[in-house]
Amino acid sequence: MARDPLASISTIQTPQNRPIPGRETEQVRNNAGGYGFAKDLWTRLEDFLILGTTGGTYYVGEDKLTADNAQVVFDAIAADGVRVVDLATEISTARPPRPPKNRPALFVLAAAAARGDADTRQAVKASLAKVARTTDHFASFFGYWKNLGGKATGNGTAPVIGRAMRTAFASWFLNGDVDQVAWRVCKARQRKTPAGEAFALRDALRLAHPKADSPARRALFGWIAGNVSDGDARALVPAVDAFLAAQAVTSVADAIDVVQDRGVPWEFLPDTVLTDAGVWGELVDTIGMTALIRNLSRMTRIGTLTPMGDATRRATERLTNADALAKARIHPMDLFLALRVHGGGHAYPNPRADVQHWTPVPAIVDALEEAYELSFGHMEPSGRRLLIAVDSSGSMSYHRITSGGAPLGSCYEVANAMAVILNRIEGSNAHVIDVDTSVHASRVTKRTNLREISQWRPSGGGTDLSLPFQWAQQQRLNVDGVVVFTDNETWAGRQHPSQALAAYRQAVNSDVRVVVAAMAANGHRIGDPRDEGVLNMAGLDASLPMVVNGFIR
Repeated sequence: MARDPLASISTIQTPQNRPIPGRETEQVRNNAGGYGFAKDLWTRLEDFLILGTTGGTYYVGEDKLTADNAQVVFDAIAADGVRVVDLATEISTARPPRPPKNRPALFVLAAAAARGDADTRQAVKASLAKVARTTDHFASFFGYWKNLGGKATGNGTAPVIGRAMRTAFASWFLNGDVDQVAWRVCKARQRKTPAGEAFALRDALRLAHPKADSPARRALFGWIAGNVSDGDARALVPAVDAFLAAQAVTSVADAIDVVQDRGVPWEFLPDTVLTDAGVWGELVDTIGMTALIRNLSRMTRIGTLTPMGDATRRATERLTNADALAKARIHPMDLFLALRVHGGGHAYPNPRADVQHWTPVPAIVDALEEAYELSFGHMEPSGRRLLIAVDSSGSMSYHRITSGGAPLGSCYEVANAMAVILNRIEGSNAHVIDVDTSVHASRVTKRTNLREISQWRPSGGGTDLSLPFQWAQQQRLNVDGVVVFTDNETWAGRQHPSQALAAYRQAVNSDVRVVVAAMAANGHRIGDPRDEGVLNMAGLDASLPMVVNGFIR
């Protein structure tokens, strides 16, 4: 009998290099040539806020990925600017922090201020001080906003300040009591914008004209502007007094004394002593747990943390204190990031400066790994059965994820780290597999050491993301949830992932829920947007274990 070409048209099993019949308008061609569902505007915006665009992907260069995501931001602002500001604020201020860097949120807020309507600008006014929590954040926001909403001149771009932006700038100086604002100001009074331009709080204050509500705040504003003397300011604002005392130190011994006696943060000390190993040796015991973790590489670079050193011993004791980790709400993801940054031995946090280098201290690496293990003590499992699938195709090895200019690894490495974290939290209720154009046994186990993952490489084949569901159906594996870590560039299968999921639900578990964790912000997904049992989120999101927990339950 002659082959009937109409028999190849199926909504149950469609090759991934063709759209599902009847769903052509909902599907888009991905960068690998396969078809997936276009992510809705708000999911794309959330991906950008968490993942950023640094480094590009195997299929898309950094410049194009950045331009595409910038357009997503602009489209979202045009659709509902207030919602954009609310989402950026929610993600930026989440505790524990969700994104590794705050700059995407600052860019989104700046775009909303430059392109939004009156209600959107009012929302920016209310959120700026919450999102721009430091002078560096404020400088980044200012630079982005100036680029997007400034007026071009022969010498560059001049800011165009309206009433709404003046009020927004003023909110930064009015958010919190006087000492809280002074503390923020004294940590850094000037920074550079992302474009490398100088930014001083004094200039921002003059643009904003905030109205002081007390003599102390008036003295603080006058001191920032250079109109009030140090003596008058320190008499009314304790934080300014502590800052000036710290700035006056001329020796390492004096710096250590002021840290001990006044409890000042390290940012208050003059640059001349902040390169001294002894000063940081003292700070090891006084700075908060999060600050300690973030400054391990700095302390190693300047010689505070050395093999068999006393400061190293004290740092490791703090890092391996389970009660302190729980009290500070340190998440396993925080420690994975710290381990990767410190263990990498180099970072490029500022494109206008030299690469920073250090030699990782084995005792600190061991302490971070022990802290990572201890941090699971305050994590709650979902109590549900999970299948965790890691995309091991070739494209997952290309994109290098960074944090603060320090390499974290490829999409595949970071996906495996997240799989390890989920696997550890869920215990015997989780099973991990690798998928490319077939299913492979994963190397992830309950005992996987994070150092091991850096040596792992994906199998490097094509991408068929229908396989986790097909395999689970073939194995009659009854699970409550499936978590897929992928760049979403699926193309090689004879069936779309959404079709395979539907078949699994019909054959094994009709209530199974799926979380697709994207490892790059490239705008498409494998999950059917009509399916309320599928959740799309960013893979490098510290809240992912909690979100999976709640969604699957």
